[in-house]
Formats: sequence, C-alpha cells, structure tokens
Amino acid sequence: MITVTEATATAGALKRLSEEGVSIWLDDLSRGRIESGNLAELVATRHIVGVTTNPSIFQAAIGSGAGYEEQLTDLATRGVTVDEAVRMMTTADVRAAADVLRPVHDATGGRDGRVSIEVDPRLAHNTAATIAEAKQLAWLVDRPNVMIKIPATKAGLPAITEVIGLGISVNVTLIFSLERYREVMDAYLAGLEKAAKNGLDLAAIHSVASFFVSRVDSEIDKRLTVLGTEQALALKGRAALANARLAYQAYEEVFGGERWTSLGGARANKQRPLWASTGVKDPSYKDTLYVDDLVAPGTVNTMPEATLNATADHGRITGDTVTGGYAQARVDLAAVEALGISYDEVVRQLEDEGVAKFEAAWQELLDAVTKSLNSKGVDAE
Repeated sequence: MITVTEATATAGALKRLSEEGVSIWLDDLSRGRIESGNLAELVATRHIVGVTTNPSIFQAAIGSGAGYEEQLTDLATRGVTVDEAVRMMTTADVRAAADVLRPVHDATGGRDGRVSIEVDPRLAHNTAATIAEAKQLAWLVDRPNVMIKIPATKAGLPAITEVIGLGISVNVTLIFSLERYREVMDAYLAGLEKAAKNGLDLAAIHSVASFFVSRVDSEIDKRLTVLGTEQALALKGRAALANARLAYQAYEEVFGGERWTSLGGARANKQRPLWASTGVKDPSYKDTLYVDDLVAPGTVNTMPEATLNATADHGRITGDTVTGGYAQARVDLAAVEALGISYDEVVRQLEDEGVAKFEAAWQELLDAVTKSLNSKGVDAE
C-alpha cells in the first residue's frame, strides 16, 4: 500500500503530467485491486482518473481465480455457460471500478472517470456482432462512465459510427497506423452526426482513440537490428514516438477543421488521443520513454502500474514534447522507409497480431473459467 508520505514525495511528476493536460489512466484492473481499496488509493494519491482493461488484463486477473471463487460457485450453481460466466465477472469488475471513479467523472463533466471494457475480440471482423455486443455491454455495466472498447479493424469502423450514434461512449482500440487513425476520427464524427440526427445530447458522448506506441518500436527495432548498419541502429527507438506525434498532428487538423466546427458548436466532445502500450519493451530504453516524450494537452496516457510507478519515481515532465516534433517525426519515419522497412506492412502486421493476441488471451480466460466451473461439478457449455 502507498503511504501518504510516499505519495507526497513521489507524485510530483504525475502532478506535473496532469497539469500539462494529460489524463493519467491505469491500464489494469482486478477484483483484488478494487476490494482492497488500492484503486481508490491510486485515484487519491497518484492522479489516476480512468481505467482501461483488455482481454489480456482480465485473463491475468480472473485466470488466477483470486477473489472470484464465490461468484464462480454461484455461476456454477446456476449452470451458466462459460461465455456468460466470463461476462458476468468482467462486467461486475468494471461496474465496481466505475463506481470508484464516479466522483472523478462527475467532477470533470464526464471527460474522465472512465472505465473501459472491450467487446469480445472474436468479433473484431464482424460489424453487426460488434454493435450488438457493445449495446449489451453498455446495458450490463449500466454506468454512465463506462466506455466500450471497439477495435479499429475495417469491420470495427462502421460499428464505431453506429455505437456513437446510439449515444454510447467508445474507446477505439488497436490503432497503429496514421491512415487508420484518420478513418477512426472520421467514424467518430459520422457517429456524432448520426447522434445529432437522433436528437441525442452530444455533450454526453465521449470517446478516446487508443493509439498503440511501444509495439511499433518493438517491430521496427527488430527489423533495424537485422539490417545492423550504423544508420539503421541509429534509428532504433524513434519510430514509435514519430508515429504518435504525427497522430497528434492529425488530431489537431481534424478537430480544427470545418466539419468539427458545427459539431463542437453543438457541444460535442473531441475524441482524445490515448497513448496505449506505454510500457517500455526494450530494457535499454528509459522506462518512462513513452510518458516523458508524449506530453501534449488533451491526451490520455494509460499506464501499466510499473510505468505509473516509474513515472512517479523518476519521470521527467518538461512540458509539451509532441507538437514541436512533427518535422523530425516525418524525417524519422522516412528514414526507416528508405532502409526498405515498409511502414504499411509493419502497421498491418501489428493490427493483425494485436487482434490475435487478444483472441488468444480471451480463449485462455474461457478455458480457465471452464475448468473452474467444471471443478464445481457443472459442465460448462
């Protein structure tokens, strides 16, 4: 547990980050974190104003079984299917976390205090099923500060528009490319336009676009290492930041354009960029790289706890580290392309791998819950 004295000594960087207009969200959730009071404590002492979850996070939390035994026994007694059991457990955790974050939601007019839950990753390429799942999740959680996560696949784009058009707040996930990011923003604006036609209050609809960071460096660095030249090695650790900074430039363009003006006049909210996958994968890089170097107003940085603690301990928040770097970002990505590393190929691979990883984690979760239900004398279908 974090003591008040420790929090006072170490929260300086997190406080500065918040003051720069960056909302700090925790990229983790478990029942133990909620019931122990740890989540409330992080909100109180570490400037946490939101929570994100994904299939991998739930697989780690529920797969361990800790804190879920009583509910698993009840579910087994009822004879529910494994899919229903998983949804009952995950939505219960998100509902409880949303209650912890509700004061933040109310104090920020709904901008923060958000908890995200993802549609079944097996539906990533099925538009109609994604829409149906999003509606069901919003109904199950039944909290105004929930955000439904929809992957930014081709099939996900029209689902984003439809779900936003229904007045449901959305966290768009698994964005790797600049082209896809622009398509995501377009889908959001189309959704707002649909919501306006439906007579909904645009001010009540919020969205973030989760732009993944570290995985871009992991893949491109691997290819640069294979090339092994001095020029190639000098580019390691630069592509992910360049990609994210150009994404922010695209955000500024879209939400400074004519199409946005009329929506903004109707009290719509901008879809904020959210930096996801901010835990550093390469131990030779500073562990706060994707926090210190991605500071820009109106953004969200969702951090695993290790990155949150590292930032609190030794993060260097020196102001905006994004908007002045567009020219260098273009140079860095062009230099990578010039070495024969295809940007389009990399981001397409990362999207495919991202969906596959979440599908695998979800299947592992289903398998673990099936085993638990069966151990209680019930055949999980």
